[in-house]
This record gives sequence, C-alpha cells and structure tokens, in this order.
Amino acid sequence: MQDDKPVPAATVVVMRESSASGQIEVLLLRRNSKLVFHGGHWVFPGGRLDEADFLAAGTDLEYPAALKAAVRETKEEAGIELAESDLLHTAHWTTPPRLPRRFCTWFFIYPLTIDVEVQVDNDEILDYRWVNPRDALTEAQEGAIVLPRPTKVTLQDMLPFTDMDSALAHFNQAPVRVFPVESRYYRPEEMGCPP
Repeated sequence: MQDDKPVPAATVVVMRESSASGQIEVLLLRRNSKLVFHGGHWVFPGGRLDEADFLAAGTDLEYPAALKAAVRETKEEAGIELAESDLLHTAHWTTPPRLPRRFCTWFFIYPLTIDVEVQVDNDEILDYRWVNPRDALTEAQEGAIVLPRPTKVTLQDMLPFTDMDSALAHFNQAPVRVFPVESRYYRPEEMGCPP
C-alpha cells in the first residue's frame, strides 16, 4: 500500500448559463473506466499538482500551485483555456484514510461567459456533457451515472441558484467548505491562500 498521505490536487467547476433555458449548467467529464481512481465516474476537470505547477507559481506554497494546476488540468482534459484570476476557491476535500488513492483537493468555481468548444483527451477522459446540477443529481439517484461524493455535494450546493450571478454572489461570500471539517491538510494561510 502506498504512503497514506494525500496528494495535493485541484478541481474546477466550470459553470455557464444555458443559452436555451438560462439556467446554470456545469461541465462534467466521464473518466476512463480503466482508471483506478473514480474509473467511469462523471467528474469536474482536475488532477494532481505537478512540480511544474509549483515552478510556474514561483513558490513552494500549495494554493498558488493549485491555481496553476486548475488551469492546466482544465486545458488538458477539456481543451478549455481559463483565466486564473477568475477562479473562485469554494471548497477543500481530503479523501478519507485507507482508500487506494488519497487526494487533498482545492475546489474552484469558474464562471464561463463565452462559448467554448470542449475537446476531451480520449485517454483519461472519454466523454463530456453540460448538465444542470439538479438533472445530474437525478440521474445519479436513478443509477444512470456515478458521481463521486465531492462532486455530488458540490452539485447539491448549487441547487438554490437559477442563474450565474446569484450563484457567484453566494459563493463569493460563503465560507469555504472543508471536508473533513478539521482537516490538517487545509491550512489556508500558511499554504498561500489569501484571506
């Protein structure tokens, strides 16, 4: 068994308003079923922090590197270019002990205001879809898709909001969701996270 210490990672909830309904949609990616961690599950773009992310950030602090990783992973997995300055830190999830892979993941929301073409890598990611949070949760409850717990909880947090402005207004002033609550892997100030 590998070292039980979780690996730092970053995830991005890419959010847009549907041109048809005006309602919020998020980008979900289907992971290759052959992958050990969440194989076949529908997830947000994201992945582990690489050494290159720390080099690009010019620091050994985790938060600035997580921003770089969020931008890089979204480009690699979905072909979407993000502006780092528009990433909004909303949560930090640490995988429970004794699982095959453990991550301590910085969650960001990204408001997409332009049309983009999603291009999956056809290796780690095999498919994508834009979906309303309520619809995704309904499909998961019916067993049509599998959502990891952090993805499911994030979608549940978005249910009260029908448009992007109200969602952003909420998440801009809401406290960061931390799981577990007293996680020793989330020390925002010493990790370079702005107050």
